[in-house]
Amino acid sequence: MNRLLFILLLSLATPSLYAQQLMNSSLYDLQGNLHNPAVAGLHQQTVLGASYRSMWSGIEGSPVTALVYGSTYLQKANIGIGGYLYSDVTGPTSRRGLQTSYAYHIPLQSGAQFSVGLEARFQQFAIDKAMLIESLGSDPVMGGAATRFKGDAGLGVAYTSAKWQLGASVSQLIQSKLDFYTGNLMRNEEARLYRHFYLHGSYQWQADANTRIIPNFLLIYLPNAPTEVQAGVRVEHRELFWWGLSARARQSWMLSAGVRLQKKMNIGYSFDIYSTPLSVFDKGPNAHEILIRYQFSK
Repeated sequence: MNRLLFILLLSLATPSLYAQQLMNSSLYDLQGNLHNPAVAGLHQQTVLGASYRSMWSGIEGSPVTALVYGSTYLQKANIGIGGYLYSDVTGPTSRRGLQTSYAYHIPLQSGAQFSVGLEARFQQFAIDKAMLIESLGSDPVMGGAATRFKGDAGLGVAYTSAKWQLGASVSQLIQSKLDFYTGNLMRNEEARLYRHFYLHGSYQWQADANTRIIPNFLLIYLPNAPTEVQAGVRVEHRELFWWGLSARARQSWMLSAGVRLQKKMNIGYSFDIYSTPLSVFDKGPNAHEILIRYQFSK
């Protein structure tokens, strides 16, 4: 088994190992902290939440992601602090880590805010070599370490008014190298923490006294991978329940719905319908994601 086949196997098992693509969410518009540290504490509330995402449930070794996050706001200093713990497992590979974010919010005369954020990221990458050897057989390519610890950083900016938001950010600025293979690799074969560039936006349209319509989008760019485009619309009714429809270009459609309890707790669910060749399987070509978030009073 040569090194090219080994790299191909890992890149097929999970894009996050070859290009180190960071996890994403179908409920991205409710979890802005995943993509931009500048939104930490943006709404001047303390927020705690968790989400769980399972993809391709009928396929052994399919991706599973769990996340716990929180943020708060220091009013006197106009500072937001946030972070999340996560576990992202696909087949023989896993990634677990901690992200922390710091944001400074600048009030503008128009009532809007301009925010600048920094993030620090600490991650553990692991490969279950026993599982790989069982599938591939013994090979010198397996001689590298099974676990790697890496740190990285990022930054972001956001402009937020009463009706709309526009933000941009970059993660994994350092682009640390992951040395799972013991031989010599060309640079385009190396596994690295490649930079991720994000652009996101949303607009809140008050259709009537009880209905708010929120179109939104998210663009993700990183080297060695197609640009990912997600866009959709979420409709809120009386701040009691909501539903949404969105799409991930060339990949899937996403249906979502949720309820708000006493204007504090938000429970949401998303179902992804894939349109890629993966959907030829009789079962399991879809993804499920559930989110729970609690907002403390100001």
